[in-house]
Amino acid sequence: MTLKKKRKPTSSSQRHLYLIDRTTLSKEKPLSNKTQGLSKKSGRNNQGRITVATKRGGHKRKYREIDFKRQSNSGIVTGLEHDPNRSTWIARIKGEEEFYILAPNHLQIGDLVSSKVDASVKLGNSLLLKNMPLGATIHNVELKPGKGGQLIRSAGSSGLLIHKGQKYARIRLPSGIQRLVPLTCRATIGSLSNKDYQNQVIGKAGRSRWLGIRPNVRGVAMNPIDHPHGGGEGKSSGGRPSVTPWGRPTKGQPTRSMKKTNKLILRSSIK
Repeated sequence: MTLKKKRKPTSSSQRHLYLIDRTTLSKEKPLSNKTQGLSKKSGRNNQGRITVATKRGGHKRKYREIDFKRQSNSGIVTGLEHDPNRSTWIARIKGEEEFYILAPNHLQIGDLVSSKVDASVKLGNSLLLKNMPLGATIHNVELKPGKGGQLIRSAGSSGLLIHKGQKYARIRLPSGIQRLVPLTCRATIGSLSNKDYQNQVIGKAGRSRWLGIRPNVRGVAMNPIDHPHGGGEGKSSGGRPSVTPWGRPTKGQPTRSMKKTNKLILRSSIK
């Protein structure tokens, strides 16, 4: 997939618009038994209070059920589809029944993908970490055996298997963090599709609203009562390191909560 300039430059927003080329994706309707209605949260919590100020509205969507656990043994790729709920493409697989998986980069229609115990180290196959060679590029990694993939699921991302011990494998995540994961957890071979997702230019504010994103007002444009960066004569830079409206630093401060899993995180970033 590549970026394409889709419109004639009849306006400023059309002139700068770069979108993903989806002409090679399937135009079939999604699987009815793997699709369900999706109600919007609109940035609200379970009490109905707005807790995320920049979320609201957005286009109506249907949720596609993805087989993160890779419970189905094997199947043939019959198509690649766009999923409005995630950045990467999804692949329709036909085995004993039809199901969806996250589509790795370079996966082609007609390819065979497998999650059997004796599956080969091949693009799109799901294996236990203990059965993978060192240096393997992986995605959709489980944190607990049988729970389903939770790590490395966005467009273009991939991890690296760098060490295997007696009980744990050492994985380098896209963020640079190195983490221990049990050897009995599953992961899928390859990096994810739609690598150009981060390079697209949506061109106008209206397209952000279609995605459910509201405008975000800068703190320096507010009054002192509304934001720590507000106020001042003329334009100002805030006068202090960047903080949230509630005074918490936004750059450089660790935000990870202290959990039992912290002992499994070996390096916070790559120097």
